[in-house]
Amino acid sequence: MILPIYLYGSPVLRERAAEVDLSTADKAKIQAFFEDMHETMHEADGCGLAAPQVGVSERMLVVDGNELVENYPELKGFVRKMINPVVVSESSEMSEYSEGCLSIPSVDADIKRPKTITVRYFDENLEEKEEIFDNFAARMVQHEMDHLDGVMFTDKAAPIRRKILAKRLNNISRGLARTSYKSKVEKA
Repeated sequence: MILPIYLYGSPVLRERAAEVDLSTADKAKIQAFFEDMHETMHEADGCGLAAPQVGVSERMLVVDGNELVENYPELKGFVRKMINPVVVSESSEMSEYSEGCLSIPSVDADIKRPKTITVRYFDENLEEKEEIFDNFAARMVQHEMDHLDGVMFTDKAAPIRRKILAKRLNNISRGLARTSYKSKVEKA
């Protein structure tokens, strides 16, 4: 099922998402929600989506690099569905890339992030994993993990870029953005 993507200005995007209680979690419901998130992300031509972006304030995310294989061949088959992810370690080496976001349509900014990260998480089968991600895979995971803490990529942009984007961000929060996908701005 295609879910609406919440846009900049929606309060759920600024909340710290709640941990998923795995002791009471319904595996079938979690898997169905991940499928809805994945379908929604693909419908919107995205490569990652966090639960808060579809109005659910829980620590869940999905990333899929398959559409980026032409530019990043190492992402072939790279799909992860994560519950309660935690960065265990990160490299001191940084990389910079122009990021965008389905919740902030038609906006991009150069963002510096650690080039390599180690993440511990539970997958869609509620099995614990620990993986090392680097380059663009690391960037995708970090971007979505930021959403779980109420952080938008524009928060990490250079101050001058944030100032340049302020009017566009304000317009998005006022519901003046156009998207090719199902979206909404929820008012406080």
